[in-house]
Amino acid sequence: MDDAPSVTRTKRPTQADVARLAAVSQPVVSHVLNPGALVPVAPETRRRVREAIEQLGYVPDRAARSLRTRKTFTIAGIIPDITNAFYPEFVRGIQDRAEFHGYDLVIYNTDGDSEKETRFLDLAQGRVDGIVAVFFHRTANELRPLLERQIAVVRLEAKPQKGGPLALDSLFVDNVTAARDAVAYLLGRGHRRIAMIVGRGGPRQPRVLGYQRALVEHGIAVDPNLLRETEFVEGGGYEAMRELLLLSPRPTAVFAANDLLAMGALVALRETGLQIPDDVAVVGFDDIPAARLIHPPLTTVAQFPQQLGQRAAELLFERLSGAAPQGGRCEESPYELVVRKSA
Repeated sequence: MDDAPSVTRTKRPTQADVARLAAVSQPVVSHVLNPGALVPVAPETRRRVREAIEQLGYVPDRAARSLRTRKTFTIAGIIPDITNAFYPEFVRGIQDRAEFHGYDLVIYNTDGDSEKETRFLDLAQGRVDGIVAVFFHRTANELRPLLERQIAVVRLEAKPQKGGPLALDSLFVDNVTAARDAVAYLLGRGHRRIAMIVGRGGPRQPRVLGYQRALVEHGIAVDPNLLRETEFVEGGGYEAMRELLLLSPRPTAVFAANDLLAMGALVALRETGLQIPDDVAVVGFDDIPAARLIHPPLTTVAQFPQQLGQRAAELLFERLSGAAPQGGRCEESPYELVVRKSA
């Protein structure tokens, strides 16, 4: 009987092998492999290390790295609605910075549901090093257990948050002022009967406040019949607009608290044969990619979601690296009213 054929097993290349071939120290290889490393590496040295990695076919051992550092090298993004085009752009910004720092990213979609937010936070413990989140229901105090387990958290908030002693960081867009500016634009165009369509939870309160503030500042009484509350989805905007059109007199302009609501309102208006903006003007909020593609193109408030995601992730990695201050931080992000043909 012939002997079984022998199998030649080759040793998996290590960082030490890469270092020898590139004629550098092993820590230098580690710095090159960790894009977020604070230690600078000369371009020529970096090139030699990369060539050695390619020549040897070296693949970093994530499991060994995690055991050595007691980190997962994974962060989570928690968002309320993956179907809203604002959030994929926000996630893209997070992913850009996660990849730069050598981290993986997992995404949880909560549908803005309180129980799902709680469940995903429980799932995250022990599986991620940090979280970038848009919460509709969780308070800072409810996030304390995560922070005590050294899981960094950065929130995108609808209004300013107090820094406080907790190492909890926040980004916010001034939703009150942005909504006020959007409604003030309509007022400046001569509209006096302005309705608002808003979703439940999330940025509802500050955007409604901005709407009301603009009216009062222009001497117009707030009419509760002109405020319609629904879900932050296109179908909600459609149904709310149909209800508003039954009023007598009907509104001459509508401020929608996000672009999906505005798009639903536009569909309802087109179905009735009304001209936009001549009969009814529409302003949205978010400036999702479709806002410039629909007919007519949507006047809306831009929040720059990809940049928001990038900055939120940078705050997170500053916290993970120990470069952040001891207490919590709250940072304001810019917005811009983008005027198009719908108003």
